[in-house]
Amino acid sequence: MASGKTWVATASIALLMACASAEARPLRSGGDRLTEGQITSSGAQRTYEMHRPARLSGPSPLVIMLHGGGGNGKNGAMMTGFNALAEKEGFTVVYPDGSGRRKLLTWNAGHCCAYAMEEDVDDVRFLSDLIDDLVARGIADPRRVYITGMSNGAMMTYRAGRELSGKVAAIAPVVGAMFGDEPPAAHPVPALIITGAKDTHVPASGGHGESSRRLGGPPGDLPYAPAHVAFDYWRGSNGCHGEKKLRQTDVYALLEGRGCRAALQWYVIKDGGHAWPGGRQGSRRGDEPVPDFDASEVIWNFFERQALKGG
Repeated sequence: MASGKTWVATASIALLMACASAEARPLRSGGDRLTEGQITSSGAQRTYEMHRPARLSGPSPLVIMLHGGGGNGKNGAMMTGFNALAEKEGFTVVYPDGSGRRKLLTWNAGHCCAYAMEEDVDDVRFLSDLIDDLVARGIADPRRVYITGMSNGAMMTYRAGRELSGKVAAIAPVVGAMFGDEPPAAHPVPALIITGAKDTHVPASGGHGESSRRLGGPPGDLPYAPAHVAFDYWRGSNGCHGEKKLRQTDVYALLEGRGCRAALQWYVIKDGGHAWPGGRQGSRRGDEPVPDFDASEVIWNFFERQALKGG
């Protein structure tokens, strides 16, 4: 049975051939079919965008999508197309805003990124408070809360999965990274990981990449760990054992944890860069998403099979 490190080397060659207020109030609904909301968390006003299908009348599955570094909630909605999927499948999707100066917002993922890291913003508390508020308001089903994110948002997704493992039913980080010094999660958490084999911002091979040079922090900050480190971390946290099953197509390679206490999947997208696969380009300078892998659909198909026990 090959280790995660051996697999990633082989697959890469084959693929590349090469304290919160109890209130949140809607502010407005725009033509983009998003409703703005805000809560107070750790003494600061935090904002988010929400799309909730009109037909929903009670607690529903909740997908929290975390934008990338330098983005915002509206940008996350635009890139992923989750609004249309929420309408089709019947879940609520929320796009929280990170923090920062002007509109260049980031998340405090521990070793990244920029303002949120430098100011030690308590984004774990913010997400926890947001979940509690949406549950208390009858919007979210507490057993079916999911977090996904891109880039810096994916790094924050990893952190939320570790530190909010009692509240989050599953995570799906996209083109993000871990750093290699993370403590174990308190509970197993179903995880779906998506890596772009041609990503130069958060490279599968690890290192600082273009993204950390643009959004990084103080000297001495850790570089991104290779992508296999995240898979190996969740393989350990989720109690996986036995053979790992590899599926390979012209578009992606898939590695699954076997015999796990919580599901684990890792997709490596052959031509994937630093973008949301199957979505829209995040900015004029951003990488073009691959058109033949719909990350949002894949993520929702994974999420809808996961739920917290009890409750």
